[in-house]
Amino acid sequence: MEYNCKEFKVGKCEGEKLVDGETLPLVLTPPEPSKNGIESLLVALKNNKEWFEEMLVKNSAVLFRGFDVKNAVDFNDIVETCDWEDIRYVGPAPRTHIHKRIWTANEGPLSEFIYYHHEMVLIKEFPKAVILFCEVPPPEGGETPFVPSFKVTERMMEEFPEFVEEVEAKGLKYTFTALSNDNTTSMRGRGWQDAFATQDQEEAERRARALGMDVEWLENGGVKTILGPRALTKVFEGRKGRRMWFNTMVGMHGKELSSAMMADGTEIPENIVKRCEEIIEDESIQFKWEKGDVLFLDNYATLHGRRPSLAPRRVLVATCK
Repeated sequence: MEYNCKEFKVGKCEGEKLVDGETLPLVLTPPEPSKNGIESLLVALKNNKEWFEEMLVKNSAVLFRGFDVKNAVDFNDIVETCDWEDIRYVGPAPRTHIHKRIWTANEGPLSEFIYYHHEMVLIKEFPKAVILFCEVPPPEGGETPFVPSFKVTERMMEEFPEFVEEVEAKGLKYTFTALSNDNTTSMRGRGWQDAFATQDQEEAERRARALGMDVEWLENGGVKTILGPRALTKVFEGRKGRRMWFNTMVGMHGKELSSAMMADGTEIPENIVKRCEEIIEDESIQFKWEKGDVLFLDNYATLHGRRPSLAPRRVLVATCK
């Protein structure tokens, strides 16, 4: 579907890329200076809901820029205008609830790089859309880079076709160790009590199984979660039959609290992990946050991360089915 909406003007941002004929991200700005308020944005979204959803699938990422989005209340109004069902975050990132459907993004140390991932990629039910709002842009760094996932699959198939097909056949297995209590000094410091929203181990096990996890309790009070087999790639309806690199092999392989291997226990060669990391970085799209930016990501089609940053930086998030 071509761009044909009079209530938005197409803009540009530093770092945008042309990927298979589509601009990522698609930047939408006010059609005229007098229509830069939050109400104008809400009305335009409400009047063009179907068109906007098609643009998000078509371009994989849409950035609203130049609208006067001030805070979590405004951001929540945008999210609710889309009329998409909420999905509760499950994962290791420490986060704080702010307002209605709005949470902080990962509160781990700004000095750390949060590696590229599809949100909740290992959970049976994952978001269709990840929506981010920049309330306080960082003075340096702190970008939220994202990657068109199918490009990673294409290049991995070109360079390592036998490996890709072997893992497709076997699946992947992951382990992750969750602490007993939250540790905000780590980007993966969310404790199991917070993650599973219970202090009862039996209830935590039940909730883990419902999410497709097995668990092993540790002497230090933490828990080791085991997930697998999981797919290497996925194909989603309406996305041109593209095979998305829908895994977190690089992000979890050989880390202090996590591991990734083939589902039968076969180790993944280090050189392949390293080359995949290089490909993902090469395909990434970087842009600098501006105050009031709202970025919609198609979570089926894009991986995203966070660059190290100087303080202050405040980005809020909502996840939707």
